Amino acid sequence: MDIRKIKKLIDLMIESDLQAIEVKEGDQSIALTRRLPEPILSMQAPAQAPVAAQAPAAKTPRGALETAPMVGVFYAASSPGESPLAQVGQTVSAGDTLGIIEAMKIMNPIEATQSGVIEEILVKNGEVIEFGQPLFRYRA
Repeated sequence: MDIRKIKKLIDLMIESDLQAIEVKEGDQSIALTRRLPEPILSMQAPAQAPVAAQAPAAKTPRGALETAPMVGVFYAASSPGESPLAQVGQTVSAGDTLGIIEAMKIMNPIEATQSGVIEEILVKNGEVIEFGQPLFRYRA
């Protein structure tokens, strides 16, 4: 299924406030589900659009995993033609931007939750990603 069609489905869900949609096209099908935002407990006004909180990196036998905090399209660089924000072998510190997720036409930075060395990038530039999907593996 074409990424433009998927983006149009996402826009349709947002415009009509749908919580779930399933579309079948020949032998292909896609099911999209929206998660309701969790209530914000802080009294502080956000500096920009609210972003889902990132879970701490999960520990695995081979290192730590950074996972997707939301559904969207992953971008490795800030804009087309620029070098990737994170590369295999690069040392990162907690808070460094590793990539960007575009969700609902908002660009959300993916920040490292701890310091380490990038061992593997598990997604491709322009790939549609799911909530909780592993994005980066690194040694802490």
